[in-house]
Amino acid sequence: MAIGDIAGLKMGPATRDAFGDALVEIAASRPDIVVVDADLANSTMASKFQKAFPDRFIEVGIAESNMIGVAGGLASCGKQAWATSFSAFLLANAYDQIRLSVAYPRLNVKLVGSHGGISIGPDGPSQMSIEDIALSCALPGFTVIFPSDAAQTKEAVRVASETDGPFFIRTGRPKTPVLYESGSAFTLGKANTLREGNDVTLIACGLMVPLCLDAAALLAGMGVSARVLDMATVKPIDEDAIVKAARETKGIVVVDEHLLDGGLCSRVALVTARKHPARMACVALDNTFAESGSPDDVLAKYGFTAKNVADKAKSLL
Repeated sequence: MAIGDIAGLKMGPATRDAFGDALVEIAASRPDIVVVDADLANSTMASKFQKAFPDRFIEVGIAESNMIGVAGGLASCGKQAWATSFSAFLLANAYDQIRLSVAYPRLNVKLVGSHGGISIGPDGPSQMSIEDIALSCALPGFTVIFPSDAAQTKEAVRVASETDGPFFIRTGRPKTPVLYESGSAFTLGKANTLREGNDVTLIACGLMVPLCLDAAALLAGMGVSARVLDMATVKPIDEDAIVKAARETKGIVVVDEHLLDGGLCSRVALVTARKHPARMACVALDNTFAESGSPDDVLAKYGFTAKNVADKAKSLL
């Protein structure tokens, strides 16, 4: 069963496709926008920008560290530089350059990491980005966004283009269920409440948001009222929404297509520990790399199913 089926959601395009479309639309009136790519434009969908604006597209080849140096140099000269690659390559291969050439001088560079998480399936663990949220959130001055559908991705790209400073946006390979209408999907730093509930709160970002809606539908059949929060802005996180959930419901389950350490689970737990202690459970990769396989099989093996999320929620009550 595909993610979103239980909640009755229709399927939409992948967030990586929405990124490519949004950047082309924005760049039509923004001649300062340039894109630097590391030989993966056909996969990140930066190829759409390349086709529309070939004179503003720079291909550096399989050299992510060099790509970040070029992006930082362009930003220091007044350009808004967008650097794209697979998320695992972008954050892991070029972290030192991102830290010193983008974060430290707080340059106007936007990083877009495609193929986020383990839902890329057969591409395997070498290309599965399971550390990127932790790494990007650790960079001072960075804004970190993990949109859940195409409409939200387009809004996030627009907001990033209008906001000075370094951003990391994680996009995904698979098509995603439709959650939002265009123009109403994203506010920087604010969670979206997709379902009200007073027994338990489910918090997620990216592809795990429709999964939580599926879990909430299962819980409703068990007489459990589940609130679902889309935490698309991972940094700065919406502390008010988390504290409100901790006060108004009996527990919080965070679902994160990422390692348990340093990801959304850790960031929500930090807020509750500091501001309003709450019973919590997390569905995430626990100190392991994932295996290669079909996306559905890989997600199921590591607990990313509606039933497992619903069981975690029930265990808190």
